Amino acid sequence: MPKYATDAIRTIALVGHGAAGKTTLTEALLHKTGAIPAPGSVEKGTTVCDFDPLEKEFKHSLASAIVNFEHRDTHIHLIDTPGYPDFLGQSLNALAAVETAAVVINAQNGIEMVTQRMMQWARERGLCRMIVINKIDAENVDLRGLLASIQNVFGKECLPINLPAAGGTQVVDCFFNPSGEADFSSVADAHSALVDQVVEVDEKLMELYLEQGEVSPEQLHAPFEQALRDGHLVPVCFVSARNGAGVSELLDVFTRLMPNPAEGNPPPFYKGEIATAVEIHPAPDPKQHVIAHVFKVVIDPFVGKTAVFRVFQGTIRRDSQLFIGDGRKPFKVGHMFMLQGKEHIETDACVPGDIAAVTKVDEIELDAVLHDSHDEDNIHLRPMKYPVPMHALALELKRRGDEQRLSEVLHKLAAEDPCFRVDHSGNETVISGLGDLHMRYILDKMQKQYHVEVGTKPPRIPYRETVTAKAEGHHRHKKQTGGAGQFGEVFLRIEPLARGKGFEFVDQVKGGTIPTQFIPAVEKGVRDVLNAGPLAGFQMQDVRVIVYDGKHHPVDSKEVAFVSAGKKAFLDAILKARPIVLEPIVNIEINAPESNMGDIAGDISSKRGQISGTQSAVGGTVTITGRAPLSELNNYQARLKSVTAGQGSYVIELSHYEPVPPNVQQQLASQYKHVDEEQ
Repeated sequence: MPKYATDAIRTIALVGHGAAGKTTLTEALLHKTGAIPAPGSVEKGTTVCDFDPLEKEFKHSLASAIVNFEHRDTHIHLIDTPGYPDFLGQSLNALAAVETAAVVINAQNGIEMVTQRMMQWARERGLCRMIVINKIDAENVDLRGLLASIQNVFGKECLPINLPAAGGTQVVDCFFNPSGEADFSSVADAHSALVDQVVEVDEKLMELYLEQGEVSPEQLHAPFEQALRDGHLVPVCFVSARNGAGVSELLDVFTRLMPNPAEGNPPPFYKGEIATAVEIHPAPDPKQHVIAHVFKVVIDPFVGKTAVFRVFQGTIRRDSQLFIGDGRKPFKVGHMFMLQGKEHIETDACVPGDIAAVTKVDEIELDAVLHDSHDEDNIHLRPMKYPVPMHALALELKRRGDEQRLSEVLHKLAAEDPCFRVDHSGNETVISGLGDLHMRYILDKMQKQYHVEVGTKPPRIPYRETVTAKAEGHHRHKKQTGGAGQFGEVFLRIEPLARGKGFEFVDQVKGGTIPTQFIPAVEKGVRDVLNAGPLAGFQMQDVRVIVYDGKHHPVDSKEVAFVSAGKKAFLDAILKARPIVLEPIVNIEINAPESNMGDIAGDISSKRGQISGTQSAVGGTVTITGRAPLSELNNYQARLKSVTAGQGSYVIELSHYEPVPPNVQQQLASQYKHVDEEQ
């Protein structure tokens, strides 16, 4: 039987920028609750969460890690997430499993890029949010100024629920305690601001508060939770994971004020296909049918696949029969585990709110929904919006005969990481991630964990082709070989779509001039062209193909004839429709010393890029944002390190596609023609 009821469970993700101290804070929380005898060290590689050998080598988190502990008769599931932009996929996955996102900010560095992104993503996901300011005992920190910056950037709803005291060696509560001394500001004023903010969501309580001048913490509990759900309140806590200041108080905030699974906003589940989906709200009731969501998958060469899930409804017990998504064949839960970093602690039951794992069920994929009833199939959790991986490398095997092994390893790595992509384009195997560090981690893991050695080279830029005008296309495929012949004739027209709309195939054939059974063959022929456009051999997009007429033969018409006719009719139309090549334009965000801003801005401008903004950060650094063609950013990491003496870093994400300059298009087209002629 589960030890804790659902209302005594809290699920919290520690998110935020790298070096904010999330892993060290997790160690302090585990130690304070007695889960570990002493806090570990990131530098020494002795923490519970950074247990992967590569994490110990890199000295920072590379994947999310799950721990759990008890405090004041409450069971807390905590997810420690990586903070570097290259590993955002792992952090975003964690948001799908919790009620509360605790955004950790380094008091020395202030608000950083990932801080802002996680606040935004957590708000869009409907999570309750809180801010944890860590390292309050560090030298030269301006906590008053940082709090003002937080309120300026994220809104006046960010209110301190405690304040630092005694020079950052203690914190004093501002919610339950209406008086006290703090290092800055007034505890009484902070208490009044909190109560004023909370009672605004409850008219009756506001009237009572105006009459009496005070309300009890018990009266504030329900409106406090409502204010969290509505984003009307974002509590701010102060802590030092290093000296322990505020750790006990943070645990009290978790247990007394953060929502249990019945108090948070309902997770965005839906039933059916996307076009006709109906939103559903699983009830955090242990007696109903099971609904659980797999938010993390780990594939270990020795252990096999581990699927980590959050239970939203029902109770999963050892020996439960569960279905995976729309699958009709259930699997039996042989062993189920609570996770404590790398440790797997067997449990016999999980209720709504619990986070647990099963192993060696190969059919389970990331984002799968687990359930125990056929009535619950076709249920999905709205997927996270992941950044598009734009840092790409083409792989070259160092040993012959490793082709199959490479394919298997890449499949496993992609199954674990939603922001890692594998593309087999032409004769190249191209891997893509969110940054240089992400790619280094993948390559290290391939070599050290899976013993596959590869070389790398810059990949082909993922140009696209499209058309800019309407045009008609026609082809008659007729082949007679003595026996049964082949015949198919297709008339179609094409027209451009808005940028980013992809591809549409429209069947407007009337009177059976092309029998219904051959329409899929025509579409197949058209899609064959999409994979390699006629202008420069790149994938086509943003085009609508309308098939409106054709001819068939009652004996000689075959699928192969209409595939060929559809393909050549499409090619005929494209060459009349003023085809162009599109190039990917990426958003780029660069962090570098302020003294290098002029050199960086000039370099971006020389690469057909544009600077859109700059923002001063702490420690004499600046954040530069802009856009540039991806093709101009080959080897940009090396150039940036050269300009900034190794102190600069950057991230990119796809913005949109736009036409390449005419000289570039001419060059790409001539290269393709030359290669085509050679072949």
